[in-house]
Amino acid sequence: MLQRKKIYNPLSKETVNERKIFGGSPTSIFELNKIKYQWAYQLWKTMLANTWFPEEVNMNPDKKDYNGGLTNAEKCGYDRALAQLIFMDSLQTNNLIDNINPYITSPEINLVLVRQAFEEALHSQSYAVMVESISANTDEIYEMWRSDMALRSKNDHIANVYEQLANNPSDESMIKAMFANQILEGIYFYSGFSFFYTLARSGKMLGSTQMIRFIQRDEVTHLILFQNMINSARVERPELFTPALIEEVIEMFRKAVDIESAWGEYITQGQILGLTSDIIRTYIEYLADQRLKKVGLPILYNAKHPIKWVDQFCSFNNQKTNFFEGKVTNYAKGSLDLDDF
Repeated sequence: MLQRKKIYNPLSKETVNERKIFGGSPTSIFELNKIKYQWAYQLWKTMLANTWFPEEVNMNPDKKDYNGGLTNAEKCGYDRALAQLIFMDSLQTNNLIDNINPYITSPEINLVLVRQAFEEALHSQSYAVMVESISANTDEIYEMWRSDMALRSKNDHIANVYEQLANNPSDESMIKAMFANQILEGIYFYSGFSFFYTLARSGKMLGSTQMIRFIQRDEVTHLILFQNMINSARVERPELFTPALIEEVIEMFRKAVDIESAWGEYITQGQILGLTSDIIRTYIEYLADQRLKKVGLPILYNAKHPIKWVDQFCSFNNQKTNFFEGKVTNYAKGSLDLDDF
């Protein structure tokens, strides 16, 4: 059984070099002058520098676009994509605080997980702003998971690995939960964001897309967090990364690609310019390959990036102005990409 850390452990003699991602015995005092995982503390500072608030995004033009500028297919896809994002950020807010952080025994990583949970909650507020801006009946989107069985089935699959950790907390279930987070942050979220960027490429729903850009910048740090947690755990506890577990992880990636590809086809219905079924599948395969490489696992698809323009939409690093409004923005100071860590 994986043991929850004590919130106060005065008998601990654990030194900074003896810290572990999980399974350690910390005092639970946040002595941040002594850091083992420097990448975690750097992430913490980057996340603080990235602070933003949903109300700062102008959503006024989106209501007009939604009611008169979108095709029926685009409107349906927008609702479904938004409903999926609402679920994933809701899940993560609870999952991080209640299900993962209680077992993490590094104070600097505890810091980052708490910050991530705050950001996931902030994203939930962002979606509320988006829904309120475009919908006369907010329940239609918030209750969609009850009526749309494709959405419900995907939600159930995503939550399953986290429920395994909740019901059977073990070293192995923790490792699998870390990989599940990498998949959630680096495949499911990225794929969902691409729908909004596709609309923006046609000049539609620019407020929503600006909101998504800020959200995705947060998700980059979340993805880097779990990739580093996986890589650090592999150094500390190599005996956990058995061939059987690695094969199970590879199957998690295969399943995620299949599920997300089917979902992409479902929300676009072959009627969204720039997102054919082949492009959707190839993009998701590309994302999976990139995530596997970052944790030292063999790629599965050898896929090439089919929609590189998406990266231009979501990038802050190379932009001095807000490309929607042409105004200088102060939001770039904490920007990073996946090659920064």
